[in-house]
Amino acid sequence: MARPVLAVGLCTLDLVYSAPAAPGPDEKVQATAQEVAAGGPAAGAAVTAAALGSAVTLVTALGRHPLAAVAAAELRGRGVTVLDATPGRAEPPAVSSAVVAADGRRSVVSVNAAGVAAEPPRELAGLAAAAGAVLVDGHHPRLALAAARAGRLVLLDAGSWKPVLPELLPLVDVAVCSSAFRAPGCATAWESAHAVQQAYGVAFVAVTAGPEPVRWAAGGRSGAVPVPRVGGGAVDTLGAGDAYHGALLHALARPGAAAGPRAAEVVAALAYAAEVAALRCASFGPRAWLAGPALRRLRVPGSAREG
Repeated sequence: MARPVLAVGLCTLDLVYSAPAAPGPDEKVQATAQEVAAGGPAAGAAVTAAALGSAVTLVTALGRHPLAAVAAAELRGRGVTVLDATPGRAEPPAVSSAVVAADGRRSVVSVNAAGVAAEPPRELAGLAAAAGAVLVDGHHPRLALAAARAGRLVLLDAGSWKPVLPELLPLVDVAVCSSAFRAPGCATAWESAHAVQQAYGVAFVAVTAGPEPVRWAAGGRSGAVPVPRVGGGAVDTLGAGDAYHGALLHALARPGAAAGPRAAEVVAALAYAAEVAALRCASFGPRAWLAGPALRRLRVPGSAREG
């Protein structure tokens, strides 16, 4: 049976181009390929979790603009149930433009959730309480707080420091920080992870850094999880972090679990998520990799929980 999970946060409409290199100042570049898909940390994680077998609901802010309808339709086509917290909003959704260069690196421009005030839908608390795990990215603060207060296992995608985090972090069970994450007064992501663990009581923290091992700390212990090498080198790293968090969300949603996972279970889930993210980096575009047989061959930690 598919495990219910909840993703709460940003959804954008992504325009993704493959090109030999990102354009320089006053330069026009001919793209060799393009894709249009829903994006954003929570939306990307939701699509990945759905592809892995979870029953996923995404709570976000889209509105009734035609571009918002494109993003919502694409998500539903990927098996994601969309709950829009701003259904009457007439303005365009955030549109993200990305150029993926030949070496796999990307350049991205987006307004994210700037200027959008989303209030929690009345269904949100019930969805969070029923979910095996809840992912929040902090881009819509009121939505994140409402979901985290009701969820029994809360995963934070900590891509950057956000004003809501001092209130949100005490509600988080697992915080996975990007290499760019910096808590106030901290010089590195690892120092930042330790700081939020100590200041806010987050049980498990981890730091991802592209192809480098994922470092983690929990219960006075720490370690590192190797990241698989991408055969032939990374083709496209856009959304790799979103895929990582979606796989982690899927793996952490344990049926019938009354309490948060043990550290060993989270470490195993981190390794599984790294395998999924490596598959994401092996091909161009936000969706083509989902159809590959390699994704379905991966085993979720604890095969009895496999979706």
